[in-house]
Amino acid sequence: MEDVIQTYMLPYDPKRPVVCFDEASKQLFGEVRPPQPCQAGQPARADYEYQRKGVCNQFMMGEPLRGWRHVRVTARRTRLDYAECVRELVEGHYPHAQKVRLVQDNLNTHSGGSLYEAYLPAVARRILDKVEWHYTPKHGSWLNVAEMELSVLARRCLDRRIPDIETLRREVAAWQRTRNAQEVKVDWQFTTADARVKLKKLYPTVQLQ
Repeated sequence: MEDVIQTYMLPYDPKRPVVCFDEASKQLFGEVRPPQPCQAGQPARADYEYQRKGVCNQFMMGEPLRGWRHVRVTARRTRLDYAECVRELVEGHYPHAQKVRLVQDNLNTHSGGSLYEAYLPAVARRILDKVEWHYTPKHGSWLNVAEMELSVLARRCLDRRIPDIETLRREVAAWQRTRNAQEVKVDWQFTTADARVKLKKLYPTVQLQ
């Protein structure tokens, strides 16, 4: 926990950016009957019935101090999908960075091994040499700023029925453009000193002799 908190407190450094990563699934729903638009004296109406259209995944990457985020929408959430996200992040969005300080959780796919499953060893090693890993603790997802961004995305953009992955990609891209244009940043204030007081029960008890 303290490792992640200290990482957030580092000053902004474009050569060693702190990037948060998380993922979330999205259930797709189609309409059984077309919604009825509003008319004079009549609000818009939608049938309560729906069709299940499957599930897709959203990979969220974001740099809190820069006010930038990018969402990759995929049909699956496999090791290969994760590896493609990390490569896009390192070589596509941060090709000139010395290191990308990557904050993420301990999901079994979130490891360097996924890169070796997806690419030749030389390629995997080249990517991993530019990543500095910082893992949130178990049950500590609240420490991940990317999870906060996914919550904002869900509440402000995806709180309705979306029938297919292409529609989802368009909606997410529009939200992403607007939020990036506004350069919405995160000013992290919770310090290690705060953690040692407010989360004292999570620390091991040391018996001094």
